Amino acid sequence: MEIALLGRQFNENIITDPGFVDIFPVSRIPKHMQPHFKPIYRLSEESLDRQDRKKEKGFRIATDSSTLSSVLKWVSDAEVRMQSYIKGNSTPQANLDVLDKLMSARHELAEIMGCKSYAEFAIRPNMAASPDVVMSFLLDLSKTVRKKADEEFKRIQDFKRRFCNERSADLEPWDEAYFTGMMKSSTYDLDSSVISSYFSLSQCLEGLKLLVESLFGATFHRIPVARGESWHPDVMKLSLHHPQEGDLGFLYLDLYSRKGKYPCCAHFAIRGGRRLSETEYQLPIVALVCNFPGSPGSSRSRLNHWDVETLFHEFGHALHSLLSRTDYQHFSGTRVVLDLAETPSNLFEYYAWDYRVLRTFARHDTTGEVIPEKLVEAMNGARNMFVATEFQRQIFYSLMDLTLFGEQPATPRETISVVADLKKQHTSWNHVEGTHWHTRFNHLINYGAGYYSYLYARCFAATIWQEICCEHPLSRCTGSALRTKFLQHGGAKDPSDLLKELAGNSVIRNCSRGIVPDTSSLLKEIGF
Repeated sequence: MEIALLGRQFNENIITDPGFVDIFPVSRIPKHMQPHFKPIYRLSEESLDRQDRKKEKGFRIATDSSTLSSVLKWVSDAEVRMQSYIKGNSTPQANLDVLDKLMSARHELAEIMGCKSYAEFAIRPNMAASPDVVMSFLLDLSKTVRKKADEEFKRIQDFKRRFCNERSADLEPWDEAYFTGMMKSSTYDLDSSVISSYFSLSQCLEGLKLLVESLFGATFHRIPVARGESWHPDVMKLSLHHPQEGDLGFLYLDLYSRKGKYPCCAHFAIRGGRRLSETEYQLPIVALVCNFPGSPGSSRSRLNHWDVETLFHEFGHALHSLLSRTDYQHFSGTRVVLDLAETPSNLFEYYAWDYRVLRTFARHDTTGEVIPEKLVEAMNGARNMFVATEFQRQIFYSLMDLTLFGEQPATPRETISVVADLKKQHTSWNHVEGTHWHTRFNHLINYGAGYYSYLYARCFAATIWQEICCEHPLSRCTGSALRTKFLQHGGAKDPSDLLKELAGNSVIRNCSRGIVPDTSSLLKEIGF
């Protein structure tokens, strides 16, 4: 109970204490961003001694993760980016204490269960089987990626120095999104507003429906929501129907951002499927909760492509739940070992980037024109420009999570210093003194000692995509293989057998007493 309460407090603190910075004058914020910020006023320094006492307008910028991401990408004023980065990455302060208590409570639980650490307790049931196996996997990846990540860092730094005409300018963490965005846009002539014009939310939902029909021969139908059934009027309900098999399950969609709502995008299994008798099956019920812009019925709800990828990711989880057919609810859908759970979601991200898929639904919201193939090629090119930097970041996150919940030293160390040391060792970027970004990293709650599973999943998904999906991503044959050899089994079958039967024996390899993914498909894909 204490662990659950601490986790809830950690997440609540992220929502209630996002931090903020006050920026004056308004000209320091791009005009297209100004409507999203709260206007504030102060007495102008020039008018303090005058009778008219003019007010100067500025903006209060909340530094929650989403807003901070936009500021760091689009605001040209380096000082504004710096202030926002430091504030956003040093809140909520209260979570430093919450995390210390959580680490202690989880460690106590692990000891009660006969384990040396919470990491051992959490990983023991998984394919990896032990923290040592995971650590070895992560350290090998870190070494593999480092050279290319350092080269990318230098490219960004050189670009900044040329752009700012300062030969010795340092590259700071608050510069990354701004300058990489500029480099991608200039190299591939990309305009985010042009890209989003092809991805209205309504069209993206149509795309998911077409994808499911093409792969699995099943169709989504909107059905009425009974009185008292929904938690908000914006929620819609869909049934997944197969012409021969009947209804396969039900999906709630709660897609639009609103005040006080759960701030992340996530899949929730409301009810798992299970065999009731030889002729009856309890159908699964799941929900996708997202925070996209707009409102139901809005014709102007556009998604950036990162949101499109997120939607496909969460939809992969939903399909895992909806297509599962297990005897017991405990093994239904995503109720699998943790280091397999993210595989379907990572696999369906590939569909969000493949032109053969995008051309089936991505149409300009004004002209109806199908998204141009050259635009999708440019998007993929930009995506791959700094792939080692992003890969390195995910390795660092995984090492941080594993270390914080690993064996506890006799003298407790501040988590700030632990995270700072890991960042210096395993990334090309500096740690900014006074910041503690990890106190808003809610995966420490949901995936304690398990964040590495995203990297496992990326490796598995890369192999499955190359071996099963890439040649004919929309064929019924591809869908049949995914469903019958993988998705329908949920957690009722040994995960290593599932993977090998779907993608071949080389998809995994043994390491000590555990299992690690084969990394060759992923490393080849990202240019190593």
